[in-house]
Amino acid sequence: MATTQGMSGVDLLAVTAELREHLPLWINKIYQYDNKMLSIRLNGEEHAKYHLLIESGRRIHLATVFPNPPKNPPSFAMLLRKYLEGGRVLEIRQQGLQRVVTFVIGKRETTLHLVIELFDEGNVILCDDQMTIIKPLWHHRFKDREVIPGVTYTYSGSSEPGLDQEALKTLLSTSDREVVRTMAVGCMLGGQYAEEVCAGAGIGKETPATEADPVALKAALEALFTRVSNDRDPVVTAGGAWPIVLGGMTPISHHPTFSQALEAIYPLVVKHDGPQKKAPIPREERIRIQQEAALKSFDKKIVLNKAIVDLIYENYSLVADVIKTLDAASRTLSWQEIGTMLKESDNPVARQVAGVHPAEAAVDLLLGDRKVLVHVHESVEVNVERYYAQIKKFKKKRDGAVTAMERPVAKKVSSKVHLTPLKKRWYHRFRWFFTSDNCLVLGGRDAGQNEELVKRYMEGGDTFVHADVHGASVVIVKGKTERMNEVAQFAASYSGAWRSGHFSADVYAVRPDQVSKTPEAGEFVSRGSFIVRGERTYFKSVPLGVAIGYQTEPNVAVIGGPVNAVEARTEQRVLLKPGPYEPNDIAKKVLRQLRETIPEGDWKGLKTVLNTEQVAGYVPPGGSEIIGA
Repeated sequence: MATTQGMSGVDLLAVTAELREHLPLWINKIYQYDNKMLSIRLNGEEHAKYHLLIESGRRIHLATVFPNPPKNPPSFAMLLRKYLEGGRVLEIRQQGLQRVVTFVIGKRETTLHLVIELFDEGNVILCDDQMTIIKPLWHHRFKDREVIPGVTYTYSGSSEPGLDQEALKTLLSTSDREVVRTMAVGCMLGGQYAEEVCAGAGIGKETPATEADPVALKAALEALFTRVSNDRDPVVTAGGAWPIVLGGMTPISHHPTFSQALEAIYPLVVKHDGPQKKAPIPREERIRIQQEAALKSFDKKIVLNKAIVDLIYENYSLVADVIKTLDAASRTLSWQEIGTMLKESDNPVARQVAGVHPAEAAVDLLLGDRKVLVHVHESVEVNVERYYAQIKKFKKKRDGAVTAMERPVAKKVSSKVHLTPLKKRWYHRFRWFFTSDNCLVLGGRDAGQNEELVKRYMEGGDTFVHADVHGASVVIVKGKTERMNEVAQFAASYSGAWRSGHFSADVYAVRPDQVSKTPEAGEFVSRGSFIVRGERTYFKSVPLGVAIGYQTEPNVAVIGGPVNAVEARTEQRVLLKPGPYEPNDIAKKVLRQLRETIPEGDWKGLKTVLNTEQVAGYVPPGGSEIIGA
């Protein structure tokens, strides 16, 4: 049954079956409304249009009512548009009866996977054809899996709904519960669907599981799945929405599709006439709110750790027995064997162990209403000392927070000074920067500028620098510098290495007389390329990195280039590394982040200079992401 809290695995089976009936589908526009809700406009055959609503951790279904999309789409929505717009939905599948549904999407020569998780807090994850995560809506690190870019997304459990005959037989024969509870939990049905299966099999729901007929239950289970997938009769009852009518049910309303039944039970999404702007919270008040929240968090952690200490002492004998037993067992058994032994044991003490942590040689003990982490190679007293150390740490943090709250919040000082924009110079049409020791360095933006720099502007006392990769800027150092590390980073960052997603590259430097356009017999030199002869000075594994910021002295300007050189000349800056976001998107993000650092009094003197066009001129070609300031 689907409720306002979320959908079950059986509900998701009905939705995926309903969506598959509309295939083939094509991805049109993707919107994101908040940190959980997205929608996808889908085009079908014969000009059919559908709107899929996704609320991670709660629901997925076709809908008719949506809020107005935000004026500036969030970065995750933009990423999904980049990868998925125009793609064809090849397959829609659910992972067994788990609350996980995957859209398989073909676009050009690539296959992509959009995974929607409806369990726990939920997630929406974009993966490539090998199920390597490109980007999730939320980054998560769990004990047994990671949901972060670059990691392979893994499913758990069977891909088929229900259990096969042998697995069902084993489930029933090893259960110590009645059949309805065994089916509800073991087959992931929930109580009311489990009762329907028992009724269909002609077995009383309170029959011990070991006495139930697995063949009859298997047939009833398959019949339930067939009705949900192929013979739906969606209804809404006082409890929620159902894809079929169960025995003894009193429907309030019937609906043509299960999506319409789901839309009927969820709160109506109200369309606003325009974006509702909240009044900005003053900086001083915002800092006070953060300090008060931190204080409450420290108090809560202190109380929690004190409660754990009391529980350990109240259950001293139990804790000591567990430590003694598992400490001895770990000397002859692996932690995997210990975990299996604890699960299979009927010993009341073993039943108190709720989890095993091999890396820490620790277990979770159920003491009262809490799980308490206990290290089995340490005495009860040493375990208690761990929690006392946590109490001491959070008390110290609390005292620091109280002291900070007693001090007045420093107000932002707005320095209203006259700012003169930097005048245009001949080299500004190239890529350029000044090293920390004030040497001008130029770089070509394309093959034409590479050619022009060498033929027109390279002189005898200069240095020719180039990244040792295909597709890189020609870099000319105008004079002598002790900061060749900055020049090398400039050459490496504005090269094909950045576009390819590498984080370092080799760079070499030569004299001007070693650079020529004259090829050897039978060779060809393309426009913007050159022949380099003789010995080269190499800079190995130069880290890629670009900083973009604004300077106010002696003139106001946006500048960018190697991190050290830009840091020496700017008030504020943003650091970039290779990443997933397009140059224009990154330019807007950088501008927004720099804008937040500027007092209102100074903004009037900067806004004519600090704009997206100026920032974009320093963003390397290819994908980027912000790593700090």
